Amino acid sequence: MKLTAIVSILIVSSLEATFAQNAYVKLGEQALMDGNFKSAVKQLEKACVVDSTNANALWMLGYSYYHSDNFKKSIAAYNKVIAIKPTDASAYYYRARAKSFLGKDASLSLAEKEKNLLGAIYDLTRAIAVNQDPDDVKLLQNRGIAYREYGIFKLQPNPASFDRNRGLSALKASIADLEKVLNTNPGRSDISLLVDLSKEKLASAQGHR
Repeated sequence: MKLTAIVSILIVSSLEATFAQNAYVKLGEQALMDGNFKSAVKQLEKACVVDSTNANALWMLGYSYYHSDNFKKSIAAYNKVIAIKPTDASAYYYRARAKSFLGKDASLSLAEKEKNLLGAIYDLTRAIAVNQDPDDVKLLQNRGIAYREYGIFKLQPNPASFDRNRGLSALKASIADLEKVLNTNPGRSDISLLVDLSKEKLASAQGHR
């Protein structure tokens, strides 16, 4: 077969693959916008088979998995997004949210729970570092909550996971993050309640009640 014929076949095949992927992406995006996340997953999985490097399709796939409560697959999808776009704060945010849910999954071992709870804190820290909007306090708020969840985990009366020092440190970090949010938004009564909750957990752990 002549080289020109081979090139023509490759070009046609590439165009067909691109067209197919674009169709799957559009169908997946529409399903996502409609809140039909299971349908979005089906279409976006097909798009990512055609091109596993499409960060936009992978991001939407991770989001659709997340809203389908498939947190492990959501994490896997966002792993790929971050490998392609390591400064995508939103990818770190949703990967952190997925890890937070897994950190409370009763079917997981204590070691797996701790890995996910710490992973959520790490991801939110990375998201804060690369975030382009200095006025966005959502990430700091969520890290404050993640610190509290980890602190509570380490203070549970279980010999395999109990660590009083790390538990207290996490609760103090939670208070510090949430108070920064509250200082920026003093009218946020919801944040005030979150601060009080973390302070209550800390006081109880320190035996001040």
